[in-house]
Amino acid sequence: MAACVAQTLAKADLGEHPNPTQSIAVIQAGTGVGKSAAYACTAIVLALQRKTRVLISTATVALQEQLMTKDLPALAAALDQPFAFALAKGRGRYVCKLKLERLVGTAAGSEELFDPDEGAQPASRYTTVLSQEALEERRTRLLETMTVLLASGAWEGDRDTLPEAPDQRDWSLVAADRHTCTVRHCPRFRDCSYYQARNRLSESNVIVANHDLVLASLGAKSLPDLDNCLVIFDEGHHLPAVALDQFSSSMDLSSLRWLDRLPKVLAEVSGELQLELAQDASTLSSQLKSALTQLARLAMDLVHASTNGKDGTLRFAHGQLPHTLIDPVTLIHGHALALSKAIDALGAEIKQVSKDDPLRALQCSQLYAKLGGMTPRISSVVSTSSLLLEHGEQPLAKWLQVDTANHFLLVNAHASPIVPGDLLRQFLWSQVRGAVVTSASLTSCGSFDYFLEEAGLSGNPQVQTLEVSSPFDYSRQGSLTVVQTRADPKNAHAYTAEMVQALLEDLALVKRGALALFTSRAQMRSAVEAIPGFLLDMVLVQNTQSRARLLAAHTERVQAGLPSVLFGLQSFGEGLDLPGALCETVFIAKLPFAPPSEPVDEARAEWLRSVGRDPFNELVIPATGVKLLQWTGRAIRTEEDRAQVVCYDKRLVQQAYGRRMLAGLPPYRLETRVL
Repeated sequence: MAACVAQTLAKADLGEHPNPTQSIAVIQAGTGVGKSAAYACTAIVLALQRKTRVLISTATVALQEQLMTKDLPALAAALDQPFAFALAKGRGRYVCKLKLERLVGTAAGSEELFDPDEGAQPASRYTTVLSQEALEERRTRLLETMTVLLASGAWEGDRDTLPEAPDQRDWSLVAADRHTCTVRHCPRFRDCSYYQARNRLSESNVIVANHDLVLASLGAKSLPDLDNCLVIFDEGHHLPAVALDQFSSSMDLSSLRWLDRLPKVLAEVSGELQLELAQDASTLSSQLKSALTQLARLAMDLVHASTNGKDGTLRFAHGQLPHTLIDPVTLIHGHALALSKAIDALGAEIKQVSKDDPLRALQCSQLYAKLGGMTPRISSVVSTSSLLLEHGEQPLAKWLQVDTANHFLLVNAHASPIVPGDLLRQFLWSQVRGAVVTSASLTSCGSFDYFLEEAGLSGNPQVQTLEVSSPFDYSRQGSLTVVQTRADPKNAHAYTAEMVQALLEDLALVKRGALALFTSRAQMRSAVEAIPGFLLDMVLVQNTQSRARLLAAHTERVQAGLPSVLFGLQSFGEGLDLPGALCETVFIAKLPFAPPSEPVDEARAEWLRSVGRDPFNELVIPATGVKLLQWTGRAIRTEEDRAQVVCYDKRLVQQAYGRRMLAGLPPYRLETRVL
């Protein structure tokens, strides 16, 4: 793997070049290969020689922590040539000292401690007063704590290093935000927590980030230019899903009181600096609120008509809005765009005043921050309405969502692209010169084809693939038993009943640690409800307590010589490291098919069918193959492990697509058992 990384990255032309060579390696490295060691030691040495930097992007906090606290320190100690490394975080993870100062102990600040849009109508006036008082008390305490810690030098402004994790709604009041930042015009710029962290990044040879931040920062200059550094995407199988999330958009149609405040904010900000507004903000805000309210009513009628009066989701077939929604959405887009331009124009004037008169920098920065607080809301309306009105050869997923649970009315409109590969090809790979994409699960059914298509790398002649097998001897260390039920897995009720009975019999044989993975909450609930009393103590169920506590309790039981079985869903099937006695058996309740029930998946399947393609073969089977590879990968984690995988779904050996998935799994000893 290290050799492939070296050859790939050495071929890439970085920086200014008349005809640059791109070079990308897609490497699947099985459990135990030592992925981070292979790419880190190679890429970092190459970067030091080429006087460039390495950007390592991950999908999970756990891997970031492993790199920052274990892998990179160990490598730094081993290499003769020193290098510096740092963790990159989004701006919103840092406190804005100017916002904090404005909110602490000022009348203006106390007015903003409670945002009426944060919740809809609570049960009664009495509970409203209590909740607001409790909220303001909690927020005041947080603001005071942060102020004291900053003043004493005990805190550098990073949310993740606060003694207690703050509620996101409280933190958002003081979080740094590009929309509210005047950068060098701000009087707190020199001691800004975010820009101090940026400075540390600029001095580092190796930067660890996450996929969300990398995609969100494209073109923003907050990370190294991707055409002038070496890039590693670890946990690369997450890239397609992150891309879809980054380029989707939604707008809230039910919480609209911010539109009542918007003209007041614009008037106050422009008035203090004696600036003229380019638009009649009051009229535009009123018109936009009226149009959004009309759309909300139409949305509720449409959703309830499609669900027999129940809450739910309504996706528009082939990405085509109903005729009744086109005019309201067009109106919304026009009003929102005009307001957005007015906010941008006023913001530019504020920056100009600050530049022309440095004595007013503090006042300008505070006013800019107040103005910028409105920008994300109006931006979401502009972008979502624009996507809803867009229609091209490849449709977008467009849907409405209505939820009236807990006495709150939530109505949202959503729009999203449906093919992640196109997004990544256009926005990411067009900038990258030298990169490695790696994971333990990039192949499906024994082929890279599905991932390459999803990641926008299919057909790229500069891409090479490599599968590095695990050093584990799977045929000696483990077995895969396929249990053949009498019931057809497609008959959910009969199959679940038979599967649960077989699972309970197998649970009674567990001596130490085990993991049971389910494809749905309903399926897991059926198993939990059927557990007999003498087995209850040994089962720990996901979401009954925090993941950390569940794993700690599981470890404690196994170390005490007691049997313990974790019950979990998809998130327990990936990234869970339970070596040795902690997991000697993995029970798989059913092949982890993900039916296209999400609007984006439904829209993509619909589009494929419309152009004569088969979504089951192109999407469902390969995606299930990847999940199955991840799930079975929980069994053997070290060269000393001995473990078995038990799958209760006979389709794995009886159906052609099941045998395709089986071919992509590690070479366990295959056994069958007939019920």
